[in-house]
Amino acid sequence: MTSSLRQLLAGFRVLLALTLVLGVVYPLAVTGVAQVVAPAKANGARVDGPAGTTIGSSLIAQPFAGPEWFQPRPSAAGEDGYDTLSSSASNLGPNNADLLASIKQRRVAYAKENGLSASRAIPADAVTASASGLDPHISVANARLQAPRVARARGLALNDVLGLIGDHTQGRTLGFLGAERVNVLALNLAVQRIRR
Repeated sequence: MTSSLRQLLAGFRVLLALTLVLGVVYPLAVTGVAQVVAPAKANGARVDGPAGTTIGSSLIAQPFAGPEWFQPRPSAAGEDGYDTLSSSASNLGPNNADLLASIKQRRVAYAKENGLSASRAIPADAVTASASGLDPHISVANARLQAPRVARARGLALNDVLGLIGDHTQGRTLGFLGAERVNVLALNLAVQRIRR
């Protein structure tokens, strides 16, 4: 057997071994650990609707149309946003003219949609996309600014809607990382359950 053939066979054996370890054993081990440690998240954190059909995931943002819904953060994932196959940020720097123009446009639209004055301070998460473009949470301040619109559109008392925001506010991760936040899908489902 020639040395070239020996090297080729050795390379092929290494390829097979690494494919088995990294392509089969490791993924199965990670999947097994995830199923034991966090089975809901490992299975996509699916949220079921009233008929038992999956309507979304608590881990992935989705758009909501209409004034009766709380709106998620803007999304840069895909051409129209909220595309799970194109999860990414816009990659525009903080001084990029296109980014600044889109933030200004989003700010005007947000203020108009929520009946706010042009001078009103608006939370950053209301006008900027997250790094993934699919962040399912908004800040408590963002939710509270949207509450009067949602209450009006649904014919609900503002205090009831604000109470739901409080009920669905999640604390900081590990008690000190990030900020308090509200999952938009969970909040919208709670608002939908309230009878007029």
